[in-house]
Amino acid sequence: MGRIFDIHAANHYRAWQQSLKGKAMDRWLEESILSLLKPQPGERVLDIGCGEGNHLLLLNRLGLSIAGIDASPYMVNRATERLGNRCELKIARAEDLPFEDDEFDLAIMVNTVEFLETPVEAFKEAGRVARRKVFVGTLNNFSWYCFSSKAMSPFRRFPFQDTHFYSLWSLRALIQVAMGDVPITWRSGQFTPPFMWKIGPGFEGLCRQLHIPWGAFLGLSAETKYWVRTDQHPLKVALKKTEPSVANGITREGKNLGKGRGHHAGSLPL
Repeated sequence: MGRIFDIHAANHYRAWQQSLKGKAMDRWLEESILSLLKPQPGERVLDIGCGEGNHLLLLNRLGLSIAGIDASPYMVNRATERLGNRCELKIARAEDLPFEDDEFDLAIMVNTVEFLETPVEAFKEAGRVARRKVFVGTLNNFSWYCFSSKAMSPFRRFPFQDTHFYSLWSLRALIQVAMGDVPITWRSGQFTPPFMWKIGPGFEGLCRQLHIPWGAFLGLSAETKYWVRTDQHPLKVALKKTEPSVANGITREGKNLGKGRGHHAGSLPL
């Protein structure tokens, strides 16, 4: 099941979301969702690992019908306070979603996979309940941001401490194990250097859209379409001559196929 947030972890994560980098990531996330998912107004979307509901609010602004799950009762209560009756919220695990097959058009997992012990099972469930696409947003293990944050973690608190990060290749491999050889599109985002943040409004922590595998953030979209490929082999054995056709239990030669002395079901008496 992985890590479940309590009030202390939630407060620390909230502080990071409200920082320049957290706000930059949210802007990048909105652009990535629009670009990779292409959501249509009225579509149903499930936020897996919804936390306090930040991304649900974003999805609601996009005109989507929203629902969310989280394994933390505290987080679900916080999301309920913020969203009220605009959203269906449940306490549940990502690896065991309490929804029917294809109940949603889309599913998203943002900063969720890092905290899971069995991400493949979570991806299977996301692909099961989402009819069209699944979006995964995560910090990139191959980025300078993750490397420097982990290096500094003994000296300052990092909200993603004791979690598992993924690269583009490892994340894509896990999705394909769970969902098969489905089409996957992706993009990344990178923070601007800190000296640019002093230029003025709009540059604070600005996160640029990129397509490089070492960006600070990764966004992947997997289509929930399952492809079947057939191999064509030449026929090497001649077909046997077919038997005469049968109608109502009687062959062309007029022989009754019924067993015993009684009439066979559907047969005609001779």
